[in-house]
Parts: sequence; structure tokens; C-alpha cells
Amino acid sequence: MINLNSGPISDEVYSATAGRKSIVVGSHLGPAVNELVANHPSKPTVMQLPTDRPFWELPGDIDVLLTSPGGWKAAPMEKPASWPATLKWIQVESVGIDAYPRWMFDGVTFTCARGFNAPSIAEYVVAHMMRVEKRIDDCVARSPSDWKHIDMGGLAGRTLGIVGFGSIGSTLAALAGAFDMRVLAFKRSAWERKPEGVEIAGSLDEIFSSADHLVMALPATPATRKMIDANVFANAKDGMHFINISRGSVVDQDALLEAIDAGKLGWATLDVTDPEPLPDGHAFYSHPRVRLTPHISWDGPGNARRLRRIIAENFDAFARNQPLQNLVDVVQGY
Repeated sequence: MINLNSGPISDEVYSATAGRKSIVVGSHLGPAVNELVANHPSKPTVMQLPTDRPFWELPGDIDVLLTSPGGWKAAPMEKPASWPATLKWIQVESVGIDAYPRWMFDGVTFTCARGFNAPSIAEYVVAHMMRVEKRIDDCVARSPSDWKHIDMGGLAGRTLGIVGFGSIGSTLAALAGAFDMRVLAFKRSAWERKPEGVEIAGSLDEIFSSADHLVMALPATPATRKMIDANVFANAKDGMHFINISRGSVVDQDALLEAIDAGKLGWATLDVTDPEPLPDGHAFYSHPRVRLTPHISWDGPGNARRLRRIIAENFDAFARNQPLQNLVDVVQGY
């Protein structure tokens, strides 16, 4: 593995690649990533691709594409005739793959940046759980009349439910454990092993009926669209704090609003919606028990370093014909 703090690895490690033609890399990711890849001992050729042109219009001789989701939102429905040409591997800087056209996965190895933003998102969730438990919005004093006692809660002893248990879920579970929370997790696929300190819920109903704070942390796929509907909310624990940091499409937003207005849910913290942004005047903007943030839970000071590490280690593996990490299964959608 590459240690980003200790400089490049000796060329001796790559003696097996001697004589191979230079790997040609096309990148939309900017100078820091480009320089990191260009300094790899395999001596790749790195091309900065224009970001003001369609991202799918690629030079015909690149082996590797490093790209980001924003430039693919207007991609055509039909696959370009030349795709994928000489392209062998695509590394994206996002975790989710719902921004990319399906034809983009044809004939190439596709990897994502799974895990690079998990610590930032986990901290965002803990901050909002603390906001609710410590009643931060209620205890701000703006005049002498506000100088009064307010009963506060805490995280210790509360149950955190996590729906979807990938890198975000596992990182969040570790943080919650430090606060002495009970952690209950549910996912649709089979568990390879039981995570330490985590209880496994057998159904959505079980986790919704048990959780004081419930976090949606699963990918957007056809199977998860509006997975959380009125029937699921009907089984929620009274007063639950519902948190969505995954995708807005996994929740029936009308049913969510009804559950809040009916008093079934105590709070909703939403970093994602469907669509984004919501139209002007939507109830979530001004609802007293909804906190809406503009899809920023992923942001944090360590993200760039973690992203560069993922890209560096994957490029290292690609240059040596070794397995890549964070492979995407387009059928499953993540």
C-alpha cells in the first residue's frame, strides 16, 4: 500500500511492470489527484480533461478515467458509439452511483470512493442527535426572560437504529458505542458477520419500533425507492428522531411529513431530499420539527486525504494487475 505521508515507493516494487507501455489516465479531479497519480513509479501519463465539456467525450486512447458525478448529470440515455474504446477502469470520487448513466459501466471495471466521507457523515449524525437530546434550539437565551431551566436528555442508553450498514453505518456504530448507546442495525442483504457491539434487527418494523434515533444509510436503487413509506412510519417508536443522510428517494416524503404532523415522529433531520433542492415553499423548509441541510453531511477536513488514499491504493493495484477495492456491482446499485 502507498503511504501518502512517506513519499513514493521504490521502483523495485514494480519491476514486474517493466517494459509495459505507459498507462494513460484521463482525469476530471484536478491538480492534487493528478500529481499524486503522475508520481506513481509506473510513470503513467496523466491528462487533465476539460470540465467545461461533456465528461463522456473522452480521448480515444485513455486506459483509466478519474471522474466526479457532477459532469454526468446531463449524459445521454444512449451509449456513445465509441464507449468504452480503450478504457479499462473508471474510478469515481463519489460513493453513490445513481448520478451515472447505466451504459457507463459497460465493458469497464468501475470503482467508487466508498468510505472516504464516512467519518464526516457520522459526526454530522452525532451532532444532530446531540442537538435533539440537548435541546440546543430551545435553550438559547436571547433575553433575561429566557434564563430558565430546561430539562435535557442524553445519548447514553438511547437506541440508535441504522438502516443500511456499509462504511457509514459501521463508522457511526463505533461513535455511538463511545456514547454508550445501544446500536441496532438492519440491512436487506445477508450479514457476513455480526459487527461487534451491534444488535441485528430482523425487519424494518423491528428497528423502527425500537429506535430513539434512526438513520437511513443505504444506497438509492430501484429496490429502495420509497422503501420507507406510511406503513413503516406507522410502526415507528413514538417521538423518534428520523435522520436521512442517504438519498431522498428512499423515503416517501409525503408520508414522512404526515408522520411528523401527526406527532408520531418527534424530529426529522434531512440532509437529502427528492428532488434537490426542494421547490420554494415546501413544508420542510419552515417546519418547526424538521432540520433541512443542503446535502452537506459528507463534508469534512479529512475527506480529501482519505479520497487521495483510495485513489492512490487503487491505482497502485491497477498498475500491478492486482484486485481493486470498492468495486461497484451495477446490478445491486452499489
